[in-house]
This record gives sequence, structure tokens and C-alpha cells, in this order.
Amino acid sequence: MNVALVSVGDELLSGDTVNTNAAWLGERLTKRGASVERVTVVPDRVADIARIVNEHAAEYDAVIVTGGLGPTHDDLTMEAVAAAVGQPLERSEKALEWLDENGGYSRSELTKGTADLPAGSRPLHNTVGVAPGCAIENIYVLPGVPAEMQAMFESIADVFEGEPRHVESVTLDEPESALVDRLQELQERFEVKVGSYPGENVRVKIESTDRAAVERAAGWLRENGIVAKTES
Repeated sequence: MNVALVSVGDELLSGDTVNTNAAWLGERLTKRGASVERVTVVPDRVADIARIVNEHAAEYDAVIVTGGLGPTHDDLTMEAVAAAVGQPLERSEKALEWLDENGGYSRSELTKGTADLPAGSRPLHNTVGVAPGCAIENIYVLPGVPAEMQAMFESIADVFEGEPRHVESVTLDEPESALVDRLQELQERFEVKVGSYPGENVRVKIESTDRAAVERAAGWLRENGIVAKTES
């Protein structure tokens, strides 16, 4: 399953807030065997959100949108997703009933618009906060608050599946430029995905759906490289 992530918020683009949601989702989805193919950050503008969601929904198996939920002036995600799928926003009775029965919020306590979702969508209940998310077509809309987003994702995690990928890292005490030919050979010889991440040492990440291939590739690289003392 190929997944695109759409992170909504001016604060992400300005650097006021670090986009930890995308990193967390990328890790969780990868562990489930899904492949995150794109991460897009968009401002709090309905037209921009709607366009990106529409494009990604057509290109990928699933789209996860985070941020911009709620009834305040800059919470525009639900309106944008509704526009992307050609549906109006409407008050979700199912979301209101859940908030009343399980969330501890009566209808009179909720700010107008809290439970407005795209028509035809399925509400995703917020067990940590208030504003519900939703699922419509292949689009899943989650809150931006990390704790709320994570709890809501776990309620739909089973949707995102694929063949689990196995990963092993080898840390080498060599400059990345000296490893070019060996990394190319490694990838071709064992048919694995290879990434290299320079720092004080070079960390080589080896990945495949074939556990044995990953183990063989890591063993070969350790035999044919200068392993950093930090790994031994």
C-alpha cells in the first residue's frame, strides 16, 4: 500500500512547530508494511489543502491528512477535504452522539461546527480530545495534536498493511564518497534497498521484505567495510 501524508498548518511552514506527526506516521506505517511515498506540508488555505488532497487521493492508495480540525477560524481541513471529494459539510449525528455518550460533552457545550464533517464520511472518534476526524473514500483525516493523532491512528491502523520490511543498519568509519561503488554493488548483489546517512560516521540502512537478504547484505558490508567502533 502506497500512502501520502498531508500536514496542514502555517505553523509548520514557518518553523514554529516541528512536524513530528509525519515522522511518527512514517515510522508506524513502515512497520506495518505500508510505503510512505510523499509528505506534503500545506498552509491553512482551503484551496491549497483541497488541491493537494485531491491530487494525492488519485495517485496513492491512501492519504492521511493531519491538522486543522476544530471549530476555530483557522481550522479549515474538513471544509477543504469536503471540497476535494465534492461533498458539502454537514453536522455528523454519529459524532455528536459519541461525544455525548463517551466523550463527556453535551451538544450544548460544543462550539458550533465541532462535528461538521464531509457528507458521506465516517467519523473517527477522538478519545483524547474533542474534534473528530473522518474517513471518506481513501482519505483519512486526523487531528494535529500529536497525542490525539496517535490515538486516532491506532483506531484505523489495520487499514494500512503490506508485506513487512526488515531493516538492519551498519555503521562504517569511512567517508561516504569512498563507499559509492560498494553500496551500488551491495544493492545489486542482494536486491535490497540501501540508504546512507553521513555524520560522525556513515550509517548504512539496508531494507527488504526478505529478512535473509538483509542479513546477508549486512554481513557482506561488515566484511567489506571498516566498521565503526561505535557498532562493535
